[in-house]
Amino acid sequence: MKNIKSTSKKLFTLVILTTLVIACDKDFISLDSDISGENNFGVADKKYEVIAYNKKLGPVQTNGLPANFFGFYKDLVYGNTTANLVTQLSPTVMDPKFPDQTVLDSVVVTIPYFSKATGIENEVTSYKLDSIYGNGAINFKLYENTYFLRSFDPTSGFDTPQKYYSDRSLSETSQIPLASLKGTVLLAINDFKPSNKEIKFKIGEETKRIAPALRFKMDPNFWNDKIILKGGGAELSNLNNFQNYFRGIYFEAEAKDNDGSMMLLNFRGNANITLHYSSPPVGTSDERVIGSYVLNFANFNQSTNFDPINKINFFDNAFTFAIPDGDPTTGDEKLYLKGGEGSMAVINLFGGANTDNDDGIINEYEAFKNAFVETDAAGKFVKAKRLISEANLIFHVDKTLTQGQEPDRIYIYDTKNKTILIDYAFDNKENIDPNYSKINHLGKLQRENADKNSQGLKYKIRITEHIKNLLLKDSTNVSLGLVVSTNVDVEGALPQNSMLSPGNSPVKTLPVSAILSPKGTVLYGNKVNDEEKKLYLEIFYTEPNN
Repeated sequence: MKNIKSTSKKLFTLVILTTLVIACDKDFISLDSDISGENNFGVADKKYEVIAYNKKLGPVQTNGLPANFFGFYKDLVYGNTTANLVTQLSPTVMDPKFPDQTVLDSVVVTIPYFSKATGIENEVTSYKLDSIYGNGAINFKLYENTYFLRSFDPTSGFDTPQKYYSDRSLSETSQIPLASLKGTVLLAINDFKPSNKEIKFKIGEETKRIAPALRFKMDPNFWNDKIILKGGGAELSNLNNFQNYFRGIYFEAEAKDNDGSMMLLNFRGNANITLHYSSPPVGTSDERVIGSYVLNFANFNQSTNFDPINKINFFDNAFTFAIPDGDPTTGDEKLYLKGGEGSMAVINLFGGANTDNDDGIINEYEAFKNAFVETDAAGKFVKAKRLISEANLIFHVDKTLTQGQEPDRIYIYDTKNKTILIDYAFDNKENIDPNYSKINHLGKLQRENADKNSQGLKYKIRITEHIKNLLLKDSTNVSLGLVVSTNVDVEGALPQNSMLSPGNSPVKTLPVSAILSPKGTVLYGNKVNDEEKKLYLEIFYTEPNN
């Protein structure tokens, strides 16, 4: 890349520098003593080699997610993924007493999609659906689950929560049998596509309208025997008894003509199974009394960020090729990023080196520090030589493989500490549309044109503050993880989920937004021969003109 020496760039740099000097920021305070006169700074840039390699993901923890996938996704690069799930329920009222001669009139399951209202016309609200992938139909069934989903791990003495993984595993040696998830069939639907239409229905004489949702009636006979006839019994007396008695529902999806749709379902919305019933008239009235009994799919506590209702996603991948494990020593030519139980990339800046106490041999990381700062005998920051204005990783999309399905966002993080980079905290959150959050740090995919399905070109990930910390605060040069993301906002609030049997890999956990994305892409790494597409760490800086 040519040195950037435009007048506007110089002016911008000088304005920023002046502001920082006035603020007496520690990062640049030592430069003040070197400044004399005007125009004593030039603008330059430098590229540093990185090592980026593929890490194929095994089973990932999928309980405790803020939302859940259901359906079938056809990835034109990687192949097909089917997402099924199992969930417990929680009655809104414990130990109910249903009157004699209660008649169960209907049973309705409702699970909202993620959607936005776009307008109202003739009292009808229009909606736009979020997080629906694909536009084909699926077939699906709901079963009574017969497997008990415990909340705590007995191998830990029931002191830690039970972890459930995307392949139905509970541990390396224990797995939920598929047959135990598939008891009585509660609902069977063919040729289903999610709709963005407002849902209108009546309860008695009252008309209700709700946002788009997966909503169907089920056979009342099962629920009459399972719930109504157990009123006043021990089975419904408390949550523990109920969840042992009725162990939940298993959602199973199936592709239709090798195509389908994947839906992100909002179980924390008004998601429930409602039993509508009537009972004999009371007093002198001759009208039956209308009532309802509600079983919720979530009982989320916002203050504790805990939901006692277990929900677990299972991913069945039928990939068209084997995602390779990469070379951590030299890096890879191509980086395969795929959400869910897919693949990620590990990035080591400066070859993964850190400042050491060797026999005087200068490694790549030490050479970088020596070029930008002066340090004392202990390697601590003393004085800055150069002022970093921007540091970027540019990831070019392999257009020979991708076909416009690439995710808009990718996410980079600290694999050692399992957390965000400091640049994430410095960037702005978009409260209306998370697809535009943190775009200074985590740049959106640049496409060939404004069409959201046009060919992707590149991502620009800015890690300026992270690089400054390496220089000024003696931070550790940790391995960085790169994954696809469905919503970068969640990473600032949620802990990462574990992976089953990570072995000696530096990656032990996976960001939630990567688990909740079915999409994938292929990027060029550091071993590609084409210099225009090769992955580098590029640093723009200013330095005194001596």
